Amino acid sequence: MKVSELAEKTGLNGLNEYKDKEIEGVYISDMVSDIITGAKANGLLVTLQTHKSLIAAANLVDVAAVVFARGKRPSGDVVELAKKAGIGLFVTDVDTWSFAMKLNEVGIK
Repeated sequence: MKVSELAEKTGLNGLNEYKDKEIEGVYISDMVSDIITGAKANGLLVTLQTHKSLIAAANLVDVAAVVFARGKRPSGDVVELAKKAGIGLFVTDVDTWSFAMKLNEVGIK
C-alpha cells in the first residue's frame, strides 16, 4: 500500500510533500538509537518524538513516512528537513496503540 493510500484509509493529516512510496512494514519507537537499528527501509515509523534527530534517523534508514501520534506536531524546521529528504510527515490524534490497531486493520504489519 502506498503512503497516500494509507493516509486516506486511516485519516492521517499530512504536513508536507513527500515521495509516495510503497509501505513495507511498520516500526513503533520513540528512541532514535532504536529506530536506527530496528526500523527498515520503506517502513512506516510511528512515534511521539518531533525533533530533528528523529528525521535524521528516519532518513538514514530510508523510511517511507513518519506518523506522529497523540496530535504531536513537529516545528517548521523539522517539517522542512523531512520535505528535503522526501519523507512524508503525518499526524494522528489517536495514541500509538490505537493507531497500531488501525494499521493492522488495513493490513500494515
